[in-house]
Amino acid sequence: MTYSAIKLEKNNRVATITLNREDVFNAFNDEQSYELQDALKEVKKDNEVRVIVLTGAGKAFCSGQDLKAIAKSENRSLSDSLYKRYNPIIRAMREMPKPIVCKLNGVAAGAGCSLALACDFIVASEKASLIEVFINVGLVLDSGSSYFLPRIVGSNRAFELATMGNKVSAQQALEWGMVNRVVPHEELDNEVLKITDYYANAPTKAIGLMKKMLNKSFHSDLDTMLEYEAFCQEIAGKSEDYKEGVSAFNEKRKAEFKGE
Repeated sequence: MTYSAIKLEKNNRVATITLNREDVFNAFNDEQSYELQDALKEVKKDNEVRVIVLTGAGKAFCSGQDLKAIAKSENRSLSDSLYKRYNPIIRAMREMPKPIVCKLNGVAAGAGCSLALACDFIVASEKASLIEVFINVGLVLDSGSSYFLPRIVGSNRAFELATMGNKVSAQQALEWGMVNRVVPHEELDNEVLKITDYYANAPTKAIGLMKKMLNKSFHSDLDTMLEYEAFCQEIAGKSEDYKEGVSAFNEKRKAEFKGE
């Protein structure tokens, strides 16, 4: 598929998806939503891809929904928009059996903030920020923010961010656990490269299983997770990467994982 609202590049086991509507700070229109859905499906089924990077073109990561694009739409159903456009994206990201690294190059607002929080690892430029802007137009959290936000920052802080629309700087986001790392803007590419180099050579199957386990833990009790750990460990123990890891340990060499 040829994309116009996003870019998809693959190199050295890394797929980079770039939101590419720079003139509107990568705000979502219908086209960008459906193209992102398609790109996520493509990288999921591509066995050569071991890690995904999600970022934005230009100065912003994503400013959320393009309100100008829907200004002339009469009786537009916002729930339909979520069911058809945004929710499939968030589900695809959380069900992706490969790590997704967010290269947070600028502001992430509204659905853009939700998109960033749905990633597995966030490396932020010191110029980046996150803001839940829904309240500013009389709307509520969507695209998963009501799920991610309180789990990351706690109920009281989540309520404040949601209902007051406060902008969170990159450094504040780091202190609150919303991002993994903050670096000077000019070092963002190199820092993301370090992360992708690691995951591109890591045991991908084990990472995918651990991602499922951590997702499940949010709504499970200890006994359920103990059982699920045993189930997943059985699968991991039959992988080629497990055999390679044990062999490398015994032979005192670095393991060469294939993601299988």
